[in-house]
Amino acid sequence: MADFFEDFTETFVTTSRGEIRVRCGGTGFPILLLHGHPRTHTTWFKVAPQLARNFTVVCADMPGFGRSYQPETIAASSGKAKAAALHECMVELGHDRFGVAGHDRGSYRAFRLAMDFPESVAGLVVMDGIPIYEVLSRADWRFAKEWWHWFFFAQSEKAEAAIQANPDLWYPADAALGPRNILDYLAATRNSEVVRGMLADYRAGLEFDYDDDRRDKEASRRLQCPLGVLWSVHDDMERLYGDPASPWGDWSDQIVLKQGIISGHHMAEEAPDAVANHIECFFAGRR
Repeated sequence: MADFFEDFTETFVTTSRGEIRVRCGGTGFPILLLHGHPRTHTTWFKVAPQLARNFTVVCADMPGFGRSYQPETIAASSGKAKAAALHECMVELGHDRFGVAGHDRGSYRAFRLAMDFPESVAGLVVMDGIPIYEVLSRADWRFAKEWWHWFFFAQSEKAEAAIQANPDLWYPADAALGPRNILDYLAATRNSEVVRGMLADYRAGLEFDYDDDRRDKEASRRLQCPLGVLWSVHDDMERLYGDPASPWGDWSDQIVLKQGIISGHHMAEEAPDAVANHIECFFAGRR
């Protein structure tokens, strides 16, 4: 446990929307790492130190998750709102141009960062994610079978009541890897305000993010930076989409990385060396 984020500094960055908890380390070109549900930034504990050998690494609790601020409305939980806050956070840290990698829910917010702040985002890596517009437009019975929780979690009050009644069922204590990471995961998933904030992220996906993506697609807006697509081989991305990079074809002309990772869904914990290697190679030489 002594080497948990060794030489990293944990702090809170004040933005106009609230405080964002971050852990920073390393030197070089900055990379922002965004976690998924129901994790916090500590999910990167095996990946971030490897990247810090050649990059400045910023691991953030996304708004609504972990110990970052809780958005006050569903609109404030949208991808646009969270991307704006995360962009402000990076600027406050002195990073006007940076790369971003996001997993699961973090991939949607990383995508929105790259779409809304193309002058700042030099490269984007998405992990187990495609644009929410594409997810919902392609949804069929297979999606409903695999990802039913999207629609249940979006019924925030009902989902919150169910989770609070039996958190061990919804967020098992042994679901995360690494003792310090587990402690952070448990602190988040047993906190009623954080559970409410995580569920609001799903609700915002249906009420705001789909339409924001749709407007961009109808206006033929595309990513302006190189894109890398990683997915978990033992999860459901290939079953749902065949080639998980294919849906990104309407959003990017610069897909320079497409790779399945031999792991389950939480690949940063289960296959950290492979994840770190692909992120490092993708961002090598980018400015």
